[in-house]
Amino acid sequence: MLLLVEFGVLGPITVRSDGHSIPVGGPRQRCVLGALLVNVGREVTVDQIISYLWSDDPPRTARSVIQVQISHLRRILPDSIATTSGGYVLDVDPESVDLHRFRRLRKSAAGSDAETAVVLLDQALDCWRGVPFSGVGSEYLDHSVVAPLREERASAVIEWGGHALDLGRYRDVASRLTSFVSEEPFRERLHHLLITALWRDNERAGALSAYEEFRSRLADELGVDPGPELVALYNRMLQEEGTPQESLAASRAPETGFTYLVRNDLPRDLPDFTGRQEPLRQLEELASAEDGRAKVCVITGAGGEGKTATAVRFGYEAAKRYPDGQLFIDLYGYTSNKEPLDPASALGALLRAVGVDAGDVPESLDERSALWRATLMGRKALLVLDNVSSYAQVSPLLPSSPGSLTLITTRNELSGVSGARFLTLGMLDEASSLELLGRILGEERVRREPEQAHEIARICGGLPLALRVIAGRMLSRPKWTFAHVARRMNEQNRKFRELQVEGQSVESVIDLSFQSLNSEQRNAFLLLGLMVGNTIDLAGGAALLKVTVEDADDILQELVGMCLLDEPQGDVYRMHDLIREFSLARAVSAFGSGDVADARTRLAEYYLSTAQKAADLLGPRALSEEPGTEVEYRTELLNREDAENWFSLHQENLAGAIDYFAATDNGELAWRMAEAVWRFYALHGEMGLLISSHERALQISEKQGNHRGRAVTLIGLGIAYCFSGRFNESISLLSEARDLLESVGDRRGVVRALANLGMAYERVGRLVDSVGAIQGVMDNAIELGDLRLEAIQWGNLAVLRQTLGEHEEAIRCAEQAIAQALGEDHSEVRAHAKRVMGEARAGLGQLEPAFQDLNEAMELSHALRLDGPRIYVHNSLGLAYRSARCWEEAVEAHSEALALAEKSGNRSGDSEILTDLGITYSAAVRYEEAAETLEKALATATERDERYMAARASLALGKLPEPVVGAERARELLTDALRTFEELGLPEADQAREALKQL
Repeated sequence: MLLLVEFGVLGPITVRSDGHSIPVGGPRQRCVLGALLVNVGREVTVDQIISYLWSDDPPRTARSVIQVQISHLRRILPDSIATTSGGYVLDVDPESVDLHRFRRLRKSAAGSDAETAVVLLDQALDCWRGVPFSGVGSEYLDHSVVAPLREERASAVIEWGGHALDLGRYRDVASRLTSFVSEEPFRERLHHLLITALWRDNERAGALSAYEEFRSRLADELGVDPGPELVALYNRMLQEEGTPQESLAASRAPETGFTYLVRNDLPRDLPDFTGRQEPLRQLEELASAEDGRAKVCVITGAGGEGKTATAVRFGYEAAKRYPDGQLFIDLYGYTSNKEPLDPASALGALLRAVGVDAGDVPESLDERSALWRATLMGRKALLVLDNVSSYAQVSPLLPSSPGSLTLITTRNELSGVSGARFLTLGMLDEASSLELLGRILGEERVRREPEQAHEIARICGGLPLALRVIAGRMLSRPKWTFAHVARRMNEQNRKFRELQVEGQSVESVIDLSFQSLNSEQRNAFLLLGLMVGNTIDLAGGAALLKVTVEDADDILQELVGMCLLDEPQGDVYRMHDLIREFSLARAVSAFGSGDVADARTRLAEYYLSTAQKAADLLGPRALSEEPGTEVEYRTELLNREDAENWFSLHQENLAGAIDYFAATDNGELAWRMAEAVWRFYALHGEMGLLISSHERALQISEKQGNHRGRAVTLIGLGIAYCFSGRFNESISLLSEARDLLESVGDRRGVVRALANLGMAYERVGRLVDSVGAIQGVMDNAIELGDLRLEAIQWGNLAVLRQTLGEHEEAIRCAEQAIAQALGEDHSEVRAHAKRVMGEARAGLGQLEPAFQDLNEAMELSHALRLDGPRIYVHNSLGLAYRSARCWEEAVEAHSEALALAEKSGNRSGDSEILTDLGITYSAAVRYEEAAETLEKALATATERDERYMAARASLALGKLPEPVVGAERARELLTDALRTFEELGLPEADQAREALKQL
């Protein structure tokens, strides 16, 4: 095991232990290690490593080569490299890596005074030993990793130089930067620092020579001149006499004798301003931070989100912080019939606003910007730059005075504004939406129609402008109700007509953003209005836009930056409902019907293709072939977790794809999509989506006379009804499906129908029929050589044997299931079998192994995120705790099972769990609670026609003490239980007879 390991990235890749160098291997191995070190604690994907090693031309054996490199590195760094689903993670102390020490020291310096910052930055720069990854030789690596690292170093040198100049360490700055500028021949800020240091160190000739050398290089190699700041420095060196320090002091003296005007230009603060507590808190936090710098906050959001209102509200709240004025200027970035204000004009207006005479305002943009900064220097002023369109428009307007605060409102990202705080507003939540309606219309009017007011808030999607327009219309029409407004807005093509009032229009606000797009962005924006479902991922976006994933990433990010698209999580996008409606209406008129259909079909087929791949990773499927659903665009899914996450992300979209296929009479793809999604919906209790999607697919299959599609969809519905407790309906549907599949010769389909029939028969106590169905599946599995299917049936037989009280036989069947289910892909079967095995062992009094089995079943179910199995494991734990006479733990376990069932929507086991909980209460001598729970179990089982479970509940109720359940009621219950047990041929009949004798 290595001790005191240190890693080098900022130069040749090295590993040292106890001061001694450790051989790392050849260039490829050093490259892989370097990539892991740069990303310590984070996953580095195999695809990333391939790009680093071979750029765009990897060999076919690339993944194997990487596995070999990782294997060698694990010998050097034992227990430090973990394999993830997509690549590898290196787990070492970041402080042992020079890059991460460098970054930590630089970050610490950022919040320190000049003296401390110089010391920390000196230490940070000492971490560098040359060019990162030198000797590895990868063009892609140089571009994607090395170049950004060198940028970090240059920025650190600039920061060090600035602080060192402030401390008067001119010679140190000149010494360090003289060698460094040769590595960065075109970085102007470094040359500015070097020339300044030489000049302040009374090396005027050297400073002038350094300037001329830099100017010549720019002219000869790039054909450009130095920037205005460097030119200004050069002119001062030529023109000003005296020492540099005297010249600098003189340069700070005001050049004009104007009187500064303190003013408040903020627009009216809205009296009904609502919400935005968190953005206002963040602005207050920024304003109150004492870091000696000019502060900037960029407030971004879609049109109508209330960016200006938020900035103005904060301006009034914080006015006392800024005694030198609160300035406001609209730059018309998104204003109808107005061109964006150019920065020179904006600066002219600002300078005149603070008292500079119009005749003293310089002509050039650079001079105006310099005068603006000088005018505000040393003052504490708040500046609101409203409606900004671009970084170029706003950059010359930014003050540099410490203590000043600039708020920028924009629909663009403006990522070029360095050092700024970025604040995205987003939409109002439902509570704030209703509060805004109440403040405008009066709370009583909202209280009179709470549900209808909620509907209006939902239609407006939390967009403040939309809410204000609706409230404004209602305010002038006192007889309008929320219900009336909702009806008007839901009428075809009326929504945007309702969302306009004199001076305000939601459609116009969105249109201004739309008009700012270039042709490529407009086309993408319109196509996104056609998306199937409410969200879209990167691969889906590529399919819809018919571009590569890389191009889709670029265009989608551009639309996010323009606040026309939201990114609720990485590479997942959605449109606000009103923006989506605008986009859809424009798309339908801009594209022909054929293009609209082609785009939506591409996306729906992407969902189908990926859903089928994901379904294969979740478990065995009935279909052995797919009808040409391979498409160009597909998200790569490597394991069950990937499949679960993808399904979870797209479950609503997949239901939308089924609707789309059905609406376009593509019944074959509709039922195949339904077949692909049923298992995920079922495992996660999404009964509503499971039933609605299958009913839609069933309708189109029936319409088109597709017997196989109808049968497969009937199976999905049968499963949904079984999980919902509608067992007899489930049996009816599954039986019909079995008969249809037998008629079309679909053997695997018949097997699937039988397997689910066995489950439904078991729930209603038809155990003989259940055994017959499961045996039929088992025979087919053996004949087909399907070991997984056979393992599942052994697990189902174990359940039946346990239900019959045959504990040892149940254990044998469960062990057989585990023996057949080898490998990670069979974890679900193992979890099921372990649960039954644990319950059976508890029945035999083997408590220690019982809890071991049940805990393993719970761990597997948690890892696989299987809500259904977890419900039954909790219940089985209750039985085991009951056997151990741990009453509180038993009750808690049963109760946890019920809570999870309610949360997940899987209510198929409610009557069984309630019965077991009632029996546990009885064993704990908590008879009143037992009676109440068993009555509920009996009612639930009777309603669902679960005869076996109704009989179990009746037996347990009838055996309670006479004061709790009267003798006559007990006799009636026990008689009913006996009759059912005898009809079903179950062993509990003997218990019922014995209980009747004792009455």
